[in-house]
Amino acid sequence: MDVMIKLDFKKNNGLIPAVVQDYRTGEVLMLAYMNEEAFTETLKTGKATYYSRSRKSLWVKGETSGHVQLVKEIRVDCDLDTLLLKVEQIGGAACHKGYRSCFFSKLEGQNLKITESIVFDPDEVYQ
Repeated sequence: MDVMIKLDFKKNNGLIPAVVQDYRTGEVLMLAYMNEEAFTETLKTGKATYYSRSRKSLWVKGETSGHVQLVKEIRVDCDLDTLLLKVEQIGGAACHKGYRSCFFSKLEGQNLKITESIVFDPDEVYQ
């Protein structure tokens, strides 16, 4: 059954979380936020577009780095207030710190251990 989508942007000051996952492997790449405009732009272009809470503006993932996310599938949770984007990650890295995934470290006891290798040098990309 198809249902016309009406996401609930009211609960979190106009923003909904978007979990981003590699569409082939299922690896979680990052978490970002979308407002209604970012969601509409994502649907229109097929490129993941998010809302930057720090800059208070839209940003197309990979606009600066070239590490664009092509959206292959969008899933919506039962409360219509969270998205799961399944993407093709172009350029091999989703994290602005140069790693494939933003979840590049894991907690071991009281310490964080980096479990991935750097894909690119952020100082060279974000000058």
